[in-house]
Amino acid sequence: MYMMSCKIIMTTDNISTLLADVSIEGDLIEKDKIILDAKVNGDIQADDIRTHAKSYIVGNIKSKNAILGGKLHGNINSDSIKVRSTADIEGVLNQKNLSIDEGATLKIKAETSK
Repeated sequence: MYMMSCKIIMTTDNISTLLADVSIEGDLIEKDKIILDAKVNGDIQADDIRTHAKSYIVGNIKSKNAILGGKLHGNINSDSIKVRSTADIEGVLNQKNLSIDEGATLKIKAETSK
C-alpha cells in the first residue's frame, strides 16, 4: 500500500487513475479527469471525477461532472451528479442535474443550483 501525505496537483491532459492499493492524505487537484478506486482523506477537484466501488473518500468534491460509486463522506458541488448503485454517500449534493441508480445508500441533502 502506498501512503502519501501532501497536496497533489496533476495538470496534464491525461486521465489520472488511482487504484485500490493507494491511500492519500491531502487534497487532489486535476485539470481534466480523475478516476478513483482509492482511499482519499482530503478534498478533490477536477472537471470530471469518477469514483468506483472500492473508493473511500472523506472530503468534498468539486467538479463539472461526477459519477460516484463507493463510500463518500463529504459535500459534492457539481453541474451533473450520477450516483451509482454501489455508492454509499453522506453529505450535501449541490447540482444542476442529479441521477441516482437503484440500490445506492444515501444520507444526503440535495440542493439544485441554477
